[in-house]
Amino acid sequence: MLCGDMAALSTDPLVPVTLVFGPEALLAERAAGAVVRAARAADADADVSQVSGSELTAGGLAEHVSPSLFATSRVLLVNDVQDVSEPVGDLLVGYVTSPIEGIYVVLLHPGGVKGKKLLTALRKAGIHEVPAERLTRPDDQVSFVRAEVRRQGGRIDEAAARQLVESVGADLRGLASAAGQLAVDAPDGQVTGQVVAMYFEGRAEVKGWVVADRAVEGKTGEAVEQLRWALETGTDPVLVTGALATSLRSLARLAGAPRGMRDADVARDLGIPPWKIRVLRGQLRGWTPTGLARAVRAVADADLAVKGGGNDATLALTTALVAIGTARAA
Repeated sequence: MLCGDMAALSTDPLVPVTLVFGPEALLAERAAGAVVRAARAADADADVSQVSGSELTAGGLAEHVSPSLFATSRVLLVNDVQDVSEPVGDLLVGYVTSPIEGIYVVLLHPGGVKGKKLLTALRKAGIHEVPAERLTRPDDQVSFVRAEVRRQGGRIDEAAARQLVESVGADLRGLASAAGQLAVDAPDGQVTGQVVAMYFEGRAEVKGWVVADRAVEGKTGEAVEQLRWALETGTDPVLVTGALATSLRSLARLAGAPRGMRDADVARDLGIPPWKIRVLRGQLRGWTPTGLARAVRAVADADLAVKGGGNDATLALTTALVAIGTARAA
């Protein structure tokens, strides 16, 4: 899917009507922005208008797609096109088949089934479509990071890109910002794992994952030391309980995976990169279903405490780490 997104954005965006379909706001904004930039590059005086689907009337559409007295070209952005009335939708479908030269219409749909009849008609009419789907697969997120670094004139290999995704998370805006910063700041534009670690592995979210890794591995002493350091350096206790809960859930889901299932299939079900399955399998050694259940309950108790149910977040988290270690040993 990512390759399709990048390819769609790399082709000439100046087509009469473009449908941007999907919930990923960053990709949708970029697709719409590409049309606006291309129109203004071709005509510096191009007029740009924006309207929501629910507010677009038949008369308003006619006005927007009529040649302007003050500009030789126009761009109309229709947000939430799924909310247009049926008569306006019919007009849009008709416009796809008979567009007006110099006028570019961008229809933005956040995905889902609403407006399905209109979408079907637009696609049958031959509308140009740009996908803006969320990148939920880690491999797609890694590809996105590599493409972002290249956009900024830098270079990054797959291992460093995976490291950045692990450190920053799956939010595309965060990944785009991080990739752009690294591409500009890295020596000669070469973003290495060392550069990623220097910039991002000190983030509070990452510290929570370090605590979780040590805890599920049964290294309770190290987990407590990492917890104290994380809290002293400003990590929110909620991030620690979140990391603990996610790690334990991943282990439980891995333990419940059918025997003989390929690592790639398990990784897809868990929403993690295949290489991390090996890490989880190592962490799963020593755990029993009963122990995992006890550990999950301990984290739930700690989560309640740090969110206001108790007075001492440090004590609550430390108690949870000890309980996790005990549950694993049992």
